[in-house]
Amino acid sequence: MKQTAKIISTYAADVSGVCSALYELGGMTVMHDASGCNSTYNTHDEPRWYDMDSLVFISGLSEMEAVMGDDEKLVGDIVTAVNELCPKFIVIAGTPIPMLIGTDFQALAALCEERTGIPTFGFPTNGMHSYLSGASMAFDALAGRFVQDGIPKTDGLSANLLGVTPLDFSVNGSAASMEKLLRENGVELVSNWAMGSSLADLEKAGGASVNLVVSYAGLAAAKTLKTRFGTPYVVGTPMAGVFSEKLLAALRASSTDGTNRVLCTERKSAPDAEIAVIGESVFSGSLAAAIEAETGKSVCVVCPLETETALLAPCDVCATDEDELASLLKSAIKVIADPLYRPICPKYAHFFPLPHEAFSGRIYRADIPDLTLSLKNLLEVL
Repeated sequence: MKQTAKIISTYAADVSGVCSALYELGGMTVMHDASGCNSTYNTHDEPRWYDMDSLVFISGLSEMEAVMGDDEKLVGDIVTAVNELCPKFIVIAGTPIPMLIGTDFQALAALCEERTGIPTFGFPTNGMHSYLSGASMAFDALAGRFVQDGIPKTDGLSANLLGVTPLDFSVNGSAASMEKLLRENGVELVSNWAMGSSLADLEKAGGASVNLVVSYAGLAAAKTLKTRFGTPYVVGTPMAGVFSEKLLAALRASSTDGTNRVLCTERKSAPDAEIAVIGESVFSGSLAAAIEAETGKSVCVVCPLETETALLAPCDVCATDEDELASLLKSAIKVIADPLYRPICPKYAHFFPLPHEAFSGRIYRADIPDLTLSLKNLLEVL
């Protein structure tokens, strides 16, 4: 049966993506659900849960409320919590049950904002899409509403990092490494969306001369910032070595000429590529380009998540269900992927584990490398 995973895991859901993107920004996020989505999020999808406070709540939707409809109770509970906690903004995010009963999240958000006077967003997430969809909605909403007009552009080269969440980059120091790489190469960091920066930092994002999109979750926000402020963007995840040098050169060029650049697709078009990378399109495409630059070997990406055609090289493919993935991997010689993909890879293929927090959660967290610092261990086994 299509769209059914009987062997491999599933990715974190869209509602988790919303929570992850906004976790550090001082808002209050409410999952409209009975209970299960919150426990899944805090035990599997959020590595900051026990070390950093954040206002993430569940609405406690009951069966009677779902059947009869009682939006007033949800709005009332949110208003009460806001009066006690004073968050900077409010987010109401959906789950499967509200989807089934046709909950109007924009209307709920409008009611809450009217009664509290606090900026409120309603996201029609439903648990049927991946974390990238939810994080993309959240970052785009911030770009559209919170980034201030009239912020003067910086004098030198400056950038925002867009699309940084622990679901893609874990808590292994990768976010700090990307920031350090930029600073050490003369790029002023305006804000990090959104690990390590405050909402006040994000509000100044319009002053950057260029945006660096490090995952698909940041692309929609980059487009909005381009429309609002004319800020060009470069798409690619910093990887140690030659690829990061190309990325930095692209940032300088885009800052000067205002042209958007997509570096994760700059690879050979080789349908019979020796190496396959499974994962999120920007990170995996950047890794593929880095491997090719360092070794000369052709690499293709198999993307099982939401993306855009513009983020895929000609040899890359999208595959959203287990059967399709298994079929595509039949001819693979070398596979780089989360360890939970190993059972559907050919037995004769050389498998190189690269854990992904959004797929296997905390199981392999200790083994997630910081590829901004070094590709050495991976290149040695390839």
